[in-house]
Amino acid sequence: MKTAIVTPYYKEPRTMLERCLRSVAAQDLPVTHFVVSDGHPQDWIDAQPVRHLRLGCAHGDFGNTPRSIGGILAASEGFDAIAFVDADNWLEPDHVSSCLAVAAQSPQELDYVVASRRLTRDDGSVLPFLTQDDRDGSHIDTNCFFLLPGSFHTLGQWGVMPKPLSVVGDRIYAGSLRAQGLRSARNPRVTVNYLCTWAFVFRAVGEPVPDYAKSTIDLADTTRWWHALDERDRQIVDRLAASRVRFNQPQEVA
Repeated sequence: MKTAIVTPYYKEPRTMLERCLRSVAAQDLPVTHFVVSDGHPQDWIDAQPVRHLRLGCAHGDFGNTPRSIGGILAASEGFDAIAFVDADNWLEPDHVSSCLAVAAQSPQELDYVVASRRLTRDDGSVLPFLTQDDRDGSHIDTNCFFLLPGSFHTLGQWGVMPKPLSVVGDRIYAGSLRAQGLRSARNPRVTVNYLCTWAFVFRAVGEPVPDYAKSTIDLADTTRWWHALDERDRQIVDRLAASRVRFNQPQEVA
């Protein structure tokens, strides 16, 4: 069983990238790590035990293009499972093995596994907070997709997704997997450490908001873009997103 993990990166600091790379190297099963620069390569990565891919420019889509390219390359090279971890996040050592165990133990053949995440501070400590959509399973964070061959045909969707949708790219992608009727199961073990950058979470737990935190995602611009499209362009958007995309009114999501 050959497993690939894909990490797109942009301008993250070296210390952050090193934490991510160490977590992949520490997996308790062998993996190949595809690390894809989005226009700002860091030379020191060439000396690491990873596949370092350099894209010639940034793509302004929250890592979707480098994520897609790394995933398609892994599928082309015959990998049996493909996972993602963003540069600011890191994995527990049993991330791959526990996701594979979920697939092996399923009574039906799965197309992908959904990993579970925890929210963390920059120092690695855990925030005592779980978002509602993490709790009810309605949201799948990018770092929680663990793809099996039955979903490899969707890898290109990350790259062709219209850029205005990329701000909620994981939600669009998850919607497409569900729209296609792909089979999945959730890994109950928490194996994804997600660096929380949402200001509302820190406020909710009564902590000072760190400098790197941001507000919730404002979809007003995306909504206006979609409403300005004619019917033909909306059909194309649906094809590129591999699901029916609709925006009723400006909204915010976390």
